[in-house]
Amino acid sequence: MKHSTVFVCQACGTQSPKWLGRCPACGEWNSLVEERAPGGESRRGAAPAARASRLSEIPPDTAARTGSGMAEVDRVLGGGLFPGGVVLLGGDPGVGKTTLLLQVCGHVGRSAPVLYASGEESLEGSSLVFL
Repeated sequence: MKHSTVFVCQACGTQSPKWLGRCPACGEWNSLVEERAPGGESRRGAAPAARASRLSEIPPDTAARTGSGMAEVDRVLGGGLFPGGVVLLGGDPGVGKTTLLLQVCGHVGRSAPVLYASGEESLEGSSLVFL
């Protein structure tokens, strides 16, 4: 059986994958002691191990997509905007990112709520727009 190392707080029992000078749960100093844990056990607070999947094993999404109003944008997005999805668009200054997204927001905003969030380098340039 494969064993891994965990650090357990002797005051409260909190487990950590690495040693810490102070327990994040109870605040006790120098209370984390290294212990061996079986590899199959899940540590409290740790995410379960992920399994890699082949692309052929992943079923295609069946949710309807919303068209952006631009065929090329829809093609790049795999058929349009996915419900609940987020699109991050990056590029050099002046290439037309804002213009493109405002056109897409204008089209989609006619039939659905739109949140356009923009993070610029200056406070004056930042925007959050609801259509």
